[in-house]
Order: sequence, then structure tokens, then C-alpha cells
Amino acid sequence: MPKYAIIDVETTGGTARFERITEIAVVIHDGSQVVDTFSTLLNPERSIPWNITQLTGISDEMVAHAPKFFEVAKQIVELTEGAIFVAHNVAFDFSFIREEFARLGYTYARKQLCTVRLARKVFPGLTSYSLSNLKRHFGIYAEQSHRALDDTLATVQIFERILAAQQGTDSLKSLLNHGVRETKLPQNITLERLHDAPEACGVYYLYDERQEVIYVGKSLNIRKRLFEHFADPSPKGEKLRAGVADFSFEITGSELVALLLESVEIKRLQPRINRALRIRNFSGAIFTYADQNGYRCLAAGKRTLRNAQKLDLVADFPKLDSARAYLDSLARQFQLCSKLCNLDFHEHACFHYSIKKCLGACVGEESPESYNQRVEEAVQLLFRGLSGSFFLLEEGRQAGEYAVVAVQNGRYLGYGFVDDSETLGPDELVQALQAQHPDPDAPRIIRGFLEGRKKIKKLPW
Repeated sequence: MPKYAIIDVETTGGTARFERITEIAVVIHDGSQVVDTFSTLLNPERSIPWNITQLTGISDEMVAHAPKFFEVAKQIVELTEGAIFVAHNVAFDFSFIREEFARLGYTYARKQLCTVRLARKVFPGLTSYSLSNLKRHFGIYAEQSHRALDDTLATVQIFERILAAQQGTDSLKSLLNHGVRETKLPQNITLERLHDAPEACGVYYLYDERQEVIYVGKSLNIRKRLFEHFADPSPKGEKLRAGVADFSFEITGSELVALLLESVEIKRLQPRINRALRIRNFSGAIFTYADQNGYRCLAAGKRTLRNAQKLDLVADFPKLDSARAYLDSLARQFQLCSKLCNLDFHEHACFHYSIKKCLGACVGEESPESYNQRVEEAVQLLFRGLSGSFFLLEEGRQAGEYAVVAVQNGRYLGYGFVDDSETLGPDELVQALQAQHPDPDAPRIIRGFLEGRKKIKKLPW
């Protein structure tokens, strides 16, 4: 008979890495009835924001003499040992408890069930699956909303209704194991091993029976992604799993570091499933170079390591045809010579010159200085490389750690990990970088990661 720990936490804010728990409630359920209950306010060791107090009613005065998390940590571990962690929006509650334990140097891991997902499956068609809406729908009375014990007890009633609506426990097991059938797993990969994989960002490796890496992947949640691979019934999923006998992983914490590590590991290891499944992203590119007369030329070509080393990469595209089409549109927009853009291969003047769309660079009528100025304007619309010198700081592998990515004069130097409590200068940050394999894709990865992100910490160098 499974044991369930139904849990709710109140917090100082919405991000587990930066906020703290102010109240926790744990109700132990044996599948038939409640067998134990625990709840307490917690001193978050920081001020509670005014808007949070308005929402929860929990004030600084109420938690001033409450226990700190470390004082109840052992009790929470013992109470939930061997239990399935259940919560309404389980990712939120579990992330806060896991982060509190991480600050103590302890890895807290439990199988998880989400009553939001369960309710959607068992009671389809409701307008909302928020806790407040489900309470109204089922006529569940709670004295106080946004207080841990009352919300947990309401979740217990919803969970009991879900259990009552199930025919046996097969549906719960399926959700708990993300649809993976244990009989379909390779001999060395059990459901327990999959559940022990971290719910953290990083890179994972799939091996065959000879312990050769056959697939490398990156995920924000390694455990979830592994479950998805082994549950995928599609032909692509079957092909991905073919020959898989084992797995391993490397936690990075930082998504950017995971992207960089995945890219270089695929090039280094050449896993056969990556090659078989992947339609190479960004296989087309636009390059620039100077010809013997000083004109700055553009060219669309395949994005190969050789081209990247010989020519300056301006932009990359999913397909070569896309790169050529975009270059043609640029030539028209900026009155560039189609011959110097490698779009026209006439021996003398290009076709655009004959219809007065080219100003004559191909026949020497326009000076390199004048022509190159327009090329530079076009390149600025396309440029996908890096410039400047800076460090990017992201969440590390554990609490109290930053991942650092270094760029010097537009060149990617590498990544490493540093203590987030120390104030380090450029020299110390560079010393923290790990030895890197060269990767021509790194500038594109960093540039793409930075676009549209406002909250990443960027330190000038």
C-alpha cells in the first residue's frame, strides 16, 4: 500500500532559489485515511513582503519566534520517508522544500504526484483547476485560504475524490511513472533509477551495451526528460531507445552551460542516434570576406567547420536555401552587387548592374569604401556573432554557486563555477574556467540565449 505525503507551503515569493518558506503543512495519507499531520510556521530569516502578508495573513511578527527550517528538517525527512510527495501544483511546493534542503547540503528526493494534473485527467471539462475553483466545485470548506494546513486539508479532500474515482491504482502509477511501463525498460534501467535522476538542469548521456555513448541531450529537468524518452511510443521514440542499456548525467544548473556542454559533447562523441535523428540545425549560413580589390563580399554556404574557420560568420539559418534567399533580399534592399554576393556568376558586370540596381562595384565604378559601407549596414541586420568582453552569471549546480560563462573580445573562453558569496575580479573568474574543447557553435548559442532575456546577470570585463 503506497503512502502519500500531501504538502503545502507558504513562501516569501515565487522563486525557490531566492525566496524562503514561511509555513509548511504535511498530511500523511495511506490511501484510505489520514494517519498523521504536521504543520508549523517557519522563520524565513528575512522580511515578508507586504503583498505576501496581504495574501496569506502571515506577518513578520508571526514568524519572529517560529523555528527555522533546519530545526524541523529532520522531522520532515522522517515524516515523508518512503512516501509519494503530493501537492496542488507539485513543482512549486517541491522546489521550495528541495531548495531549503539544498541550503543545508542535503539532497531531498521523492516521487511526486500533482493534484492539478490528476484532477484534469479524472474530472475533465472544468473551467479551472485552481485550488479555489476545485473547492467551490466540490463544496469543500476551508477556514483560511493561502494558509498551509487549510490548503493541505483541502488538497487531501480533492485527492480522496480522485482516488475514489479511480479503478484501482493503475492510473496513479501511470502518472507517477510518466506512462513508463517497467516491463519495457532495459535490464539495467529501473523505475527507481529513473526516479533517482535529478530534477535539475544539465546534460544526459544514453549508452549501449558496450558503454558507448549513443545519444547526448540537454534538459531543464533531467529526470522528466528521461521519463519522456522511455514513455514515447512513437517510431522516433522507439528509434531513440533502440540499444539503450544505461544512462548518466551531468548537472549544470545553468541552462546556457547545458546548451554549450551538449553542443561540444555531440561533436566530441559523435553519438549515432544524434546523427540519425537530428536534421542539422543551422546548416546554412552567410559569411563575409574581402576580395583582392578590397571589396567586402558576402556568400551563402553550408555551415561547416572548414567554412567557419576560413570565413567570418555573419548569420546562420536552418537551411542553405533560406540563407541564399535572405542574402538575395539583402542585395536588393541595399543595392549590393549580386556578383560580390556570390549570387551572380557572370564574367563581367552582374545582371543587377544592367538594370541599374547595382552601383557598379563589379566593374570598378563604385569605390570599395562606398560599397563596403552599405555592406556593413546589411551585416548589422544579420550579425549573429559576439562582441565585447563580459561574464554571464547564472544559477549553479547547487545553492551558493554561480555558473560563469566568459567572452573576451567576442571570443568564447569557456565556463566554470564559483562561490556566489565571493566578489571575484576578472582574473579570478577566468581562473575558474574549465578546460574547453573548441566549438564553432558556441558564439551562436550564447547570442541566441541572450536575445530576449533581461534578467541574466552580465558583468563587463
